[in-house]
Amino acid sequence: MQEQVAIIVGSGTSGLAIAACLSQQSIPYIILEREDCIASLWKKYSYDRLHLHLAKELCELPYMSFPASYPKYVPKNMFTQYLDDYVSHFKISPMYQRNVESAEYNEVSKRWFVKARNASSGEVEIYCAKFLVVATGETTNPYIPEVEGLNTFTGEVLHSTQFKSGKDFKNKNVLVVGSGNSGMEIALDLANHGAKTSIIVRSPIHILSREMMDFARIIVKYLRPSLVDSLMVLLSKLVYGDLTKYGIRRPTEGPFYMKRMHGKYPLIDVGTCKKIKSGEIQVLPSEILNIRGNDIIFKNGKSHPFDTIVFCTGFKRSTNWWLKLVRLHHHTCDKPTATDLKPPPRPSEAHYHGHPKPILRERESSP
Repeated sequence: MQEQVAIIVGSGTSGLAIAACLSQQSIPYIILEREDCIASLWKKYSYDRLHLHLAKELCELPYMSFPASYPKYVPKNMFTQYLDDYVSHFKISPMYQRNVESAEYNEVSKRWFVKARNASSGEVEIYCAKFLVVATGETTNPYIPEVEGLNTFTGEVLHSTQFKSGKDFKNKNVLVVGSGNSGMEIALDLANHGAKTSIIVRSPIHILSREMMDFARIIVKYLRPSLVDSLMVLLSKLVYGDLTKYGIRRPTEGPFYMKRMHGKYPLIDVGTCKKIKSGEIQVLPSEILNIRGNDIIFKNGKSHPFDTIVFCTGFKRSTNWWLKLVRLHHHTCDKPTATDLKPPPRPSEAHYHGHPKPILRERESSP
């Protein structure tokens, strides 16, 4: 059994940020990572045109800025290079292919005991530490909902984590299920490459541009959040017009209220709306009822044939399977500092750390 001061689970952006903060304070730690690389969501499970949706100064990790040569909205390849440089700079060395199976606090020894299976050897390794940092994020396990008849579909079924580029789908009828930032941009990428694209948009959504997001970031310093919401809705109406005739409704609650209260991010449009208005992307406002071969039947009674389905339906967290909680502290900060890493008043408290999830061009981000 290996004992540490702190155990970090996950080597995404949050895990790396925590590691750097601990290093700055000379606090020993280890990182347990189930994949074979850092930031696997970016490196292995994201599509080619992925960019940050927010300006780079909002997405940099603590103690290291993006290079001045980087564009305002950083593309995937540059962001992963930045993360590799970050790891090298702070000498971060995650223990890869360690899948955490349980983490439990022992009241007698005042230590966390973490069991992780080594994917290479198949053996279960035990680690203990005074502090546990859960940095596994919101995008852990890809989720595809149960759909009646999906097993009869004769075409290709993908989760958004498997989608790379629309170039492979030219002239194919493709259905995108899910209208978050990932779904909307995957639909755009498909349309740009000549696919006959449809997207299911069931719920009302707010649509903002990157410029609107930048403007909101400035005015929120001076105006009430409710007023910022009202201004964003007004700007969205002026820029995008009435989208109900295309099958898109706006929520009654403001975009940032929904983000704060429900965790629902506004759609950051990078061209999808133009494709919808031109008819290159068809919006289907109804849920799938069932699937029969290549025909997808919707709850409104209509049916359409498709060659491919791309599920942009998000993820399921895995922490509820292995984390035996006593009490949880959730830290979210623009730039994690050593202050944020001070031990809680009770040693039995775990820390869940969330570096602000970048709204991605996209994928979760959003994150």
